[in-house]
Amino acid sequence: MAWFSKKKPVRSAPRATADAPAASRMHGLWVKCEQCEEIIYRQEVERNWNVCPHCQHHLPWPARSRLEALLDPGSFEEFDRGLEPQDPLGFTDSKKYKDRLKSTRKALGENDAFVAGVGRLEGHTVSLGCFLFEFMGGSMGSVVGEKITRVFERAHDLRCPAIVFSASGGARMQEGIFSLMQMAKTSAAIARFREVQKPYVSVLLNPTTGGVAASFAWLGDVMLAEPKALIGFAGPRVIEQTIRQKLPEGFQRSEFLLEHGMIDAIVPRRELRTKLGQVVGLFS
Repeated sequence: MAWFSKKKPVRSAPRATADAPAASRMHGLWVKCEQCEEIIYRQEVERNWNVCPHCQHHLPWPARSRLEALLDPGSFEEFDRGLEPQDPLGFTDSKKYKDRLKSTRKALGENDAFVAGVGRLEGHTVSLGCFLFEFMGGSMGSVVGEKITRVFERAHDLRCPAIVFSASGGARMQEGIFSLMQMAKTSAAIARFREVQKPYVSVLLNPTTGGVAASFAWLGDVMLAEPKALIGFAGPRVIEQTIRQKLPEGFQRSEFLLEHGMIDAIVPRRELRTKLGQVVGLFS
């Protein structure tokens, strides 16, 4: 019998023992810091609001955990959760857009890349929303744009401050012009919101880029950012390749933007609730 026709014997996988426990038993218990590369117990990181206890690097923080930690306990009421993006262009790249949406929804349990609602922050009613960067890079399609627009419409109706936490790769290419339209739509909603003379606080997270940075994210009355967040329209590598020049150290990071007057303050995550409470209280 030729060697290529021989069937290899089937070997059963080794059973877990006390000395060699199953790999899944340890899955997800540890986190590696992207900055200092320390291995940290996950619960320790979560207790510290997803900030590395060794180097203070700000790791990604799920949107719902952020809202729960920042708002008064039990005060958040979510709106528009049932809105789901469609596939108006029948877009296909390496995968059909509708299939990509389906698999992402199933994996995350979320319908799109934005969570919106109304809550209370140190006693003050606020209309707010937060991006889910893990949902297709926090890209802004027609549904995300609609949800953001409704954040400002609710703030207008309630005559309360608006807060948006942005973390996005920009407009969602799979929706083409329908995505780009959201830049004008959200900006128009902010213009209407100005009538009630309440503050819009824009909190820029890592990263905030593309069409999101080029529209509502930069239109806040008060501009806050987390440390070392990447903020800008095009990424540094794209700019360097275009202008054929080396960019300054730290270009487009929140510290660079603060130095050049583009934002009002850099606020570490553990101080964010207090800072937002002060801003909302002063301007309300």
